[in-house]
Amino acid sequence: MQFVNGMAANEITDVIWQKGSSSIGDGNCVEVAKLPCGDIAMRNSRFPEGPALVFTPTELEAFTAGVKAAEFDHMIG
Repeated sequence: MQFVNGMAANEITDVIWQKGSSSIGDGNCVEVAKLPCGDIAMRNSRFPEGPALVFTPTELEAFTAGVKAAEFDHMIG
């Protein structure tokens, strides 16, 4: 199976979707899954059948580094 950005997340099968431990109780969170090809899929837990974003490990590593460096904090609130 080829995994592409925007594909329906519920079409990505045989993976384990994982939420962060700090996600809020009403289900509003982001979930990620490691794909067989090594890429990482991301979906909105409120719409598990909605589109998935697919990132390479390098892309997700760069984004995670930006989050840890507070580069996106201005977007919250």
